[in-house]
Amino acid sequence: MASATGSFEIISAGEDPYHDVSGEPKLARAHGTQRFTGDIKGEGSVEWLMCYLPDGTARFVGHQRIAGSVAGRTGTFVVEAVGKHDGKQSEGTWMVIVGSGTGELSGLSGGGGFHALGGPHVSYTLEHDLG
Repeated sequence: MASATGSFEIISAGEDPYHDVSGEPKLARAHGTQRFTGDIKGEGSVEWLMCYLPDGTARFVGHQRIAGSVAGRTGTFVVEAVGKHDGKQSEGTWMVIVGSGTGELSGLSGGGGFHALGGPHVSYTLEHDLG
């Protein structure tokens, strides 16, 4: 497997609560777009399901679509992501959804993760096989 590292910048973000009752976990749908640099170059879009706990932490799951290039090959692919936020920073794991790749990324597989210290810049890693 090859390793891809770099960062992405959050370009836009929004959130729509669907359960927000005092004293209970808040549930919301969140979405955003990103710009990737480093070993992955391109644009991303993500949809999250969020669970905010009363202690200020959160858990989230989602799908992130990335359109661009990995190791010089172009196409699109989707990762399934699971993560947590401790009130200051976020981190999560990625798993490429096998079969989601298009173009020269049609055989892409692998996994990795991301780490956000707060703010719009997020670091990522992706251990991958291009098939």
